[in-house]
Amino acid sequence: MIFRTVRAPLALLLALLAGCASTVKQNDGADGTVAPEANAGRYSMKHDKAPLDAVDVSKVPDAVPRLEPKSLAGNRSPYEVLGQRYHILDSALGYKEKGTASWYGRKFHGYETSNGEIYDMYGMTAAHKSLPLPSYVRVTNQDNGRQVVVRVNDRGPFHEGRVIDLSYAAASRLGMLGKGTARVSLEALDPRAILAAAPAVAADKQGAAGPGRYLQLGAFSDRSAIERIEQRLGQLSAGLNLRVSPVIQQGQTLYRVQLGPVPDSETEARLMRELADAGYAAARPVDLP
Repeated sequence: MIFRTVRAPLALLLALLAGCASTVKQNDGADGTVAPEANAGRYSMKHDKAPLDAVDVSKVPDAVPRLEPKSLAGNRSPYEVLGQRYHILDSALGYKEKGTASWYGRKFHGYETSNGEIYDMYGMTAAHKSLPLPSYVRVTNQDNGRQVVVRVNDRGPFHEGRVIDLSYAAASRLGMLGKGTARVSLEALDPRAILAAAPAVAADKQGAAGPGRYLQLGAFSDRSAIERIEQRLGQLSAGLNLRVSPVIQQGQTLYRVQLGPVPDSETEARLMRELADAGYAAARPVDLP
């Protein structure tokens, strides 16, 4: 584990971390049009691939629906890709659909999604052509009955007949990596209904965050990118530290970037808002020994 204490405001840290992904996946023009050549040369890989070694993502938890405003980026309607015009739904409420799901992985890992967040193929996220960003969707593999809940923060897939593009982790849990696609049913979830049905969980979040509480921004496979971040970071406000913890999963090393310790729930909530505003809405609390 690498443990660094450095000096810099939180906004600088987040800007630098976002700088790991120097390009965006979807580049909206002033009229909402995306040129066919917009992605040319943006990525270090020509064709998308899975991680170099199989990574066990069976324990990656589902996305937890929460109330969020619509993202400032990625919700322009209509928008155009490859000559096809798409319209964004006003709301995800009541949305249901069946069709073919695909998945995307290492080519886009560490780059910006359509709403400005950083794509983490080990997170439970997805891309959709018309749902508002962000939205929460339950995805069911109709062939084996497996289900996951994902947070939609990206646009796509722009292939005929496909209704959703899942992260590597979500696709793995649905058992569709080998074939590459799966017949799925989609159902948008209402965070308000879920919060109302789980008052005990909401009450528990009001308690102390605990001395070993950190906020995990993500896990990255590119060690050189982490090294560049470490060289430029300083100590965070509120006495927080940056932890970069390597973990080996089935032969591949991932680097977890964590912020903390978080002293109380009020600070945790504030930091989660700041992280979300900076493009790290997928950050989640973890309890470290």
